[in-house]
Amino acid sequence: MGFVGIIVVFIGVFGGFLLAGGHMSIIMKAAPLELMIIAGAAFGAYVIANPMKVIKAGFRLGIKAMTAKGPQKKDYLDLLQMMFQLFQTFRKEGPQGVEKHIENPDQSDIFKAYPSVTKNHHAVSFICDTMKMTLSTDLSPYDVDDLMDNDIRAIHAEEHLAQSAVQAVADGFPGLGIVAAVLGIIKTMGHLTEGVEKIGALVAGALVGTMLGVFGAYGFIGPTATKMAADIEAEGRFLQCIKSAMVALQRGAPPIVCIEYARRTISPEERPTFDELDKATKEIKKSAA
Repeated sequence: MGFVGIIVVFIGVFGGFLLAGGHMSIIMKAAPLELMIIAGAAFGAYVIANPMKVIKAGFRLGIKAMTAKGPQKKDYLDLLQMMFQLFQTFRKEGPQGVEKHIENPDQSDIFKAYPSVTKNHHAVSFICDTMKMTLSTDLSPYDVDDLMDNDIRAIHAEEHLAQSAVQAVADGFPGLGIVAAVLGIIKTMGHLTEGVEKIGALVAGALVGTMLGVFGAYGFIGPTATKMAADIEAEGRFLQCIKSAMVALQRGAPPIVCIEYARRTISPEERPTFDELDKATKEIKKSAA
């Protein structure tokens, strides 16, 4: 929906300008140089303020914010089914039966059956690394809980830095728009003897810089940073769902109870119903029989 929002913003702003009798030719003439000043300064400041890994993460998460949705109901149902199948294997075949799946998830029939989960590399590593640890070491459920909480915080620490960096760019855009406008006024001062029309055109071009700075901050970059934060939060809820199931497994709960713990952590809009999950787990049991 990100690109739809951008189109709506452009139509609302520039459509209103045109309906009010404005002429886009003035903006189109001034915009390239004004954007060069504003965007160039913003990118330079972004590079100064952040290490390369955060810079790259900012672009990656920004593109994701514009193009991708957070985990949907189908994604959660796939996750619950996959964990149920994995836990069933562990219960029936023991550590040796599940080890081949968690050691090589790319080759695992269980993981490959749920591509919506395997495309989330954080989720796959989160499950496999935790199960490796619980199978090789005698950990209490409280230890597993703490271990997974620490992992969630570490996974999202860099993403939060990237989101904050993009928000900082949005906060600085209006000020850089003023810089561009001031430079335009300085340029105008050198043409005071050339008549009112020339001065008016130059002042209009300078004001385009202020407009682009504010427009870019509140119409594009700021909302992108907000969507990035929402995506990070949604990803965190996905991992919390996994954590609930893994902690329940460490307590010795049956697989169906483990995934019910997980299901209850999902927000109501994305949560599969009890009947939907029951039907899905019964189909897994039938196929395994």
